[in-house]
Amino acid sequence: GTNRLSKIESILVDLDVPKSFMRSKTRLSPKDGDVVSNPVNVKFGLRGMGVAPAGIDKPKTGHHHLLIDLNEMPDMTQPLPSNDHHRHFGGGQTEVDLELTPGPHKLQLIMGDKDHIPFAPPLMSEPINITVE
Repeated sequence: GTNRLSKIESILVDLDVPKSFMRSKTRLSPKDGDVVSNPVNVKFGLRGMGVAPAGIDKPKTGHHHLLIDLNEMPDMTQPLPSNDHHRHFGGGQTEVDLELTPGPHKLQLIMGDKDHIPFAPPLMSEPINITVE
């Protein structure tokens, strides 16, 4: 009868997540309006997802995709493309260093499932606008 946490509980504690999948939100750093310089360190955050909370039959897990300077959202019923505007982090990465051209850029995170298809409804961050010096 030790107080050792199970791995899932400890991950939930480490991520400071509520045990409710419905509250999933992705968080992004830098913040909207930031002026940054290269390389731009982008941190992805996630709440309430990534591990399967108790009571959910199937793990609600996914991985991050970073949308860069997109004018319109991709088709949410298809796998997300992989190109300069859609960066995949299928290894479960939670940050990346980007080299962006000087000037304004728009960044947005969206979660994809094991097949890179967005969830329904999509789990995404608010877009942020940054300026690279």
